[in-house]
Amino acid sequence: MTSTTWAVAAEGLRKRYGTTTALDGFDLTVREGTVCGLLGPNGAGKTTAVRILTTLLRFDGGRAEVAGLDVASQAAQVRHRIGLLGQHAAVDEVLGGRQNLVMFGRLYHLRATTARRRADELLERFGLRDAAGRPAGQYSGGMRRRLDLAASLLLAPRVLFLDEPTTGLDPRGRNEVWEAVRGLVAGGTTVLLTTQYLDEADQLADRISVIDHGRVIAEGSPEQLKSRLGGDRIDVVVRDAGELPAAAAAVARVAVATTEVDRDTRRVSAPVGDRVAALTEVVRALDDAGLAAEDIALRRPTLDEVFLRLTGRPTDEEATAA
Repeated sequence: MTSTTWAVAAEGLRKRYGTTTALDGFDLTVREGTVCGLLGPNGAGKTTAVRILTTLLRFDGGRAEVAGLDVASQAAQVRHRIGLLGQHAAVDEVLGGRQNLVMFGRLYHLRATTARRRADELLERFGLRDAAGRPAGQYSGGMRRRLDLAASLLLAPRVLFLDEPTTGLDPRGRNEVWEAVRGLVAGGTTVLLTTQYLDEADQLADRISVIDHGRVIAEGSPEQLKSRLGGDRIDVVVRDAGELPAAAAAVARVAVATTEVDRDTRRVSAPVGDRVAALTEVVRALDDAGLAAEDIALRRPTLDEVFLRLTGRPTDEEATAA
């Protein structure tokens, strides 16, 4: 399993809580200098896997290495080579940004001069220098998460674990964190990201592992996973649900796989081969049937569709909304 090209390597990890199996032969490899997205439904084992890989939880079977070190027998050395950003902000909202970083640096046993130097470097790196003296409680959500991210990098970790880093942030805050993560990876940091936002994984991850019932059920780049549902898809939205059968017949003429009909959204959808020819043919067929579609669009499959097809369940975000 050991390889200088793997920043994270797990093989056959198993973990039980009483009669509940959290991990059931979990395998994962993350190449150095890349972002790996770990996706799965609520309760699939994502958090358990991260806690094991960051030495916060013992496991019952299997092996795991992080930064070339054994997680079980070399836990202390592993902790000096990783950073962890959890779901909730860990900064002190009364202290200023610089004071927070210096405090965390001292907790990491850095010398006072080293802690102050690293704090200044990271404030500059994450665009927080002008706000360094302001209490963190006055920061925006995106600024607080960037400060959190800076704190996790005080020891210049080789591997950074991000557990749902943008939960609760507005679009601007999410973009700020995304840009910060891209900058880290460009500098050589390896990132393992768990997220409930599939568009976040699509934006950041070089490779995605989908976990369900405690084991990885699919992996690949975002584009490779999307290709499992075929290439382009055509969507037709009709004005009345009664027109769906005729619209479905029109789309079926160009579909290369099963045509899907959603009565709630009055939508007919199917994968197609030649996108331009398919669009032309569907428009002609709808016109022959006397149907005026409310909308016709060609699009790529989304990670949401891939996720639902693989797991049979929506993402945590969708389940919460439902």
